[in-house]
Amino acid sequence: MADLRAEPTPSNHSREASPKVGENPAATLKVIRAAILGTVVEYYDFGIYGYMATLLSAHFFVESDPNTALLSTFAAFAVAFFLRAPGGILFGHMGDKYGRKKALTWTILLMAIATTGIGLIPSYATLGIWATVLLVLCRCLQGFAAGGELGGANAFVSEHAPAHRRAFHTSFVNTGTYLGSLVASLVALLLTSAVSAETLHDWAWRIPFLLSAVIGLIGLYIRSQLPETEQFEAVQESDSVEVAKYPIADVFTHAWRQIVLVIFLGALIVGGYYVAGVYAASYLQTEGGRSADFAFTSTCIAMVAAVISLPIAGYVGDRIGRRPVFFFGSGVTAVISFPAFMVMRDGSPAAAVLAQCALTFFIGLVNGVSFATYAEIFRARYRYSGIAMSNNVTNMALGGTAPFIATLLISTTDNNLAPAGYLLATALMTFIATFFLKETRGKELQL
Repeated sequence: MADLRAEPTPSNHSREASPKVGENPAATLKVIRAAILGTVVEYYDFGIYGYMATLLSAHFFVESDPNTALLSTFAAFAVAFFLRAPGGILFGHMGDKYGRKKALTWTILLMAIATTGIGLIPSYATLGIWATVLLVLCRCLQGFAAGGELGGANAFVSEHAPAHRRAFHTSFVNTGTYLGSLVASLVALLLTSAVSAETLHDWAWRIPFLLSAVIGLIGLYIRSQLPETEQFEAVQESDSVEVAKYPIADVFTHAWRQIVLVIFLGALIVGGYYVAGVYAASYLQTEGGRSADFAFTSTCIAMVAAVISLPIAGYVGDRIGRRPVFFFGSGVTAVISFPAFMVMRDGSPAAAVLAQCALTFFIGLVNGVSFATYAEIFRARYRYSGIAMSNNVTNMALGGTAPFIATLLISTTDNNLAPAGYLLATALMTFIATFFLKETRGKELQL
């Protein structure tokens, strides 16, 4: 098997070390806060679609069989992920060539527009098939914008953070992924608790989507106040580092091994998140016989467990290394995947919540060191493109398809533990990929 650990050094490029970053704690905190808001918007928008799936299926996918309608809704959920790759290419190009700040401003703006649009679309009863078309188009715009968000935000923070605290700082960016889902789950829970089922079905389901406009505008304002990273400016000003005309071509030419490695390292982070953090809300209801209120409450608590795990992982990763955290988080998840789903299906209410929390906690550990590692194995001149492309391929293959595949697996195999097999497979992919990762703790970022 080819060695995926070390990036080949092109002979015509200098291995310049990065300029010193992270020396101003207040400025670094401002950068982290802005990056978190962007990821909150992204994962709130994706999460709320998953949590509102049953209502969306009734309004936009008119089928005689409710299960078929739900599958259609999850299929639309998955379609958006195929737009992440072209979105990553465009925003990666923009971020590497014209600046991280410019690209990240556009991603948050487009994401907010798309999600707000879902809340404004008339239902199938009013527009017919055009309502379904508009929903899918909004989902596609969400996916396109998301393609440049998470990877770019982490590249941005990595370039501002000091080497000895890089994993810790980027771990807070990744809390935005879980905080976004947590906010989405809380909004879903509050709605189901505060209004009648009839009111929720009639019009109140639109509220969570319209809230995206408020969150997006706040994030957009904060990001507009940020400075560009020193690394990007150093690449632009350097006489020895060539600014690529097409960064995506450059990263495929010089760092294809790193792309492959990051795709597999991210398998559990992506697939595991969408199984344990999004699909699990449906699983608790359909297979565990729980109420919607219980499912959303459990998911909220599980998101809190994930948020707690991230800075712990970042701190430990900066102290002892990235590889031990990857091994531990993926290894434990592999071991507990089937028992956790059995407990969520058959266990007591408290045990079911604890099982979901255990899954999100250990998946969060892996996530806590992931993007610092990715930044450390890609050079600055194509870092945004490299992280975005790798992360989006994983999302396309294992993320958006996860709820659909989990539902389909149960339907076709008549085995309601089948989703645990999917989770186990993603954990093993990450665990095995870690053997090919060279330790990057404390490494200075390269131009």
